[in-house]
Amino acid sequence: MASEGDSNAVTLEQRMEEVERRLADACARSGRNRSDIGLIAVTKYVGIEQTQNVLRHGLTHMGENRWQDAADKWNAITGSGWDRSLEQAPAGQAVWHFIGSLQTNKVKDVIGKFTYIHSLDRLSLAQAIERRAEQLGLVVPCFLQVNVSGEASKHGLAPEALVPFAAELSALRHIKPVGLMTMAPIDAEGEQTRPVFRGLRELRDELNGKAVLPEPVAGLSMGMSGDFEIAVEEGATWLRLGTVLVGKS
Repeated sequence: MASEGDSNAVTLEQRMEEVERRLADACARSGRNRSDIGLIAVTKYVGIEQTQNVLRHGLTHMGENRWQDAADKWNAITGSGWDRSLEQAPAGQAVWHFIGSLQTNKVKDVIGKFTYIHSLDRLSLAQAIERRAEQLGLVVPCFLQVNVSGEASKHGLAPEALVPFAAELSALRHIKPVGLMTMAPIDAEGEQTRPVFRGLRELRDELNGKAVLPEPVAGLSMGMSGDFEIAVEEGATWLRLGTVLVGKS
């Protein structure tokens, strides 16, 4: 008889297989290579055991929204043994992505533990990250969050503020912009999400055309459980997948 742990493992395997099937179909439709798309397993709805199970199944990129919720998982899985200089995990180790809105007073907890920040959207936050990263001797890869849909409830830069903000970042030596991030409206369905994702890709291309950063940015962090296939078709390089991939406790 299968144990509860075995049952959970099978369920995770089934989710992974289904996500990979849908990813393959989306790549075929859009002429993309699967290897160009990274999966972030968003573990905010599960506990330590399932997060460890996710890692055992080879999903090494973990996403969390809040340090308060992530702390126990981070300490159990990564703890003091993490090499902060690594952007890719050695076998059996996790790379952590902070994907929620980051308050400046939480920067001290997050920088040095999360390799990637997906929600850089204001100068005060950039300056706080810069100070902490300098203390630790790090360069932090960051995605600039843009509120493409214009919803008042969402965080992120207004699209017209992106280029000026990026220009300000160019003076900060311990922040490395690597791409843009956005979220589609929660109540949007199917094709309604496409203009948002397409808009982020166009903003990235516009930003690179202005050459205000030391290097062009390639990353597009967009697409979640309900809309990731359209995000892939529109150029996503990182998908943030929670319930569809990891499940929910």
